Amino acid sequence: MRFLEKIYSTENAVHQVEQWKKAGEQLVFTNGCFDLIHFGHLQYLEQARQLGDRLIVGLNSDASVTRLKGPQRPIKDQKTRAALLASLFFVDMVVAFEEDTPLQLIQKLVPDVLIKGGDYTIENIVGADVVLKNGGAVKTLEFVPGYSTSIYEKKIKSSSDNSI
Repeated sequence: MRFLEKIYSTENAVHQVEQWKKAGEQLVFTNGCFDLIHFGHLQYLEQARQLGDRLIVGLNSDASVTRLKGPQRPIKDQKTRAALLASLFFVDMVVAFEEDTPLQLIQKLVPDVLIKGGDYTIENIVGADVVLKNGGAVKTLEFVPGYSTSIYEKKIKSSSDNSI
């Protein structure tokens, strides 16, 4: 399965990023849990990829998702979430991180463009200072209304409650 080759350890990611930078490629970075991938995620990720030559997705580890979202999450395990992201043609690299934020990963990779969703301001984006200090750009992309993992999680819970 070739798409699995797009899933990197942090060490291997750093090496690959160095190669891409040497080739003059513009590197875009975003991150998240990507627990239940939906239309909003797909549009967001494709738009992010259009802002550079390579799209790197930092993926919260299972433990990180649980700390951030609660004991019922993640719904899908890290291996599945990483594989789903890696299978997308517009994603070039997936790298998991254990911390609650991707700051350490951003410091190691130093992307050219850092992307987050429209519910963030540049001042609130973790790693923005690192990217800006190194001459990069920080951007936000608008969400697609009506699509969120929380909405799907509520639908799943309500349908299972009704079937009992």
